[in-house]
Amino acid sequence: MNRIFNFSAGPCTLPLGVLEQARDEMVDYHGQGMSIIEMSHRSKTYEAIHNEAMSLVKELLSLPDNYHVMMLGGGATLQFSMVPMNLLHGGRSCDFTHTGAWAKKALADSKKVGKVNLLFDGTDSSFTTLPDPATLKPSSGSAYLHLTSNETIGGVQWQDWPDTGDVPIVADMSSDFLSRHIPVEKFGLIYAGAQKNVGPAGMAVVIIRQDMLDACSPDLTNYLSYPNHVNAGSMLNTPPVFTIYMMKLVLERLRDAGGLNFAEKAAKQRSDLLYDVMESHSSFYNCPVDASCRSRTNVVFRLPTEELEKQFVAEADAKGMSGLKGHRSVGGCRASIYNAMPVEGAETLARFMTGFAKQHG
Repeated sequence: MNRIFNFSAGPCTLPLGVLEQARDEMVDYHGQGMSIIEMSHRSKTYEAIHNEAMSLVKELLSLPDNYHVMMLGGGATLQFSMVPMNLLHGGRSCDFTHTGAWAKKALADSKKVGKVNLLFDGTDSSFTTLPDPATLKPSSGSAYLHLTSNETIGGVQWQDWPDTGDVPIVADMSSDFLSRHIPVEKFGLIYAGAQKNVGPAGMAVVIIRQDMLDACSPDLTNYLSYPNHVNAGSMLNTPPVFTIYMMKLVLERLRDAGGLNFAEKAAKQRSDLLYDVMESHSSFYNCPVDASCRSRTNVVFRLPTEELEKQFVAEADAKGMSGLKGHRSVGGCRASIYNAMPVEGAETLARFMTGFAKQHG
């Protein structure tokens, strides 16, 4: 077996122990004579997996009893529609922060459903900075303030949260979900695609507070209604069984490793290794993101020329470090260092970056 360090933005690296356990359980799950992905989602065996996965999310985030967890197909992209469809009915409006590529997509879908007030637009800075949270004041009567906690492509991350008073925050946390502590009480709804920190692609985790659930539209079709999913325990239709099973395994290991304390410490350690190299070789590596909001999970950087960037990516790939090419929309390089990336991976990349800068700088 030749395991490389996978720095791809998603689908991304998963814990080796989880992959090995899934391999061992794939053909005959716990003596059932069939795979977990073959058996009925209404069976007691799968029901236990399903419920444990939701319980682990609640446990890791220390969610109060008035928060509900859903596991829904469609990834975070479906949530760009479901959030406003559920919460902007009856002429309601919401506030938005436009902080990069993913916020832009959520913003575009929300505008098709209801009125959106733009509180911050990072276009002029090429999405390299975030506003001071203290300056964000929700509009009167706003149903919620939407923000993207971490922009996977641009590499900006909210390090603190605005004080929005009675207006709840709705957050797309796809790329930093369960990687750090958050003040849960500030958030009325959180959604996150699974394929960054908690499992393979195929679903989104959605967390909703009871008052937000009570405010949802009663007129939506069956699958698009949050209350329907909560009432059915995320069993409204056949759920993404394999993704949920894998998420359960991933979250068990995160819990056993120390939960969010472990995840937050490791995220800082990995990202500091890379940012320290950039600071030490600042004439060669340039991180375009303002230092106050640099991501702990998606580290972006540029080299002096595009040719050197191509060479950097190719040489890194040859040395077992994959996925370092920046997103096609912005170019450059990007190292995605999610929960399952071992610190050894960041150390290996940091050493390579140092050597490459000395050779070509």
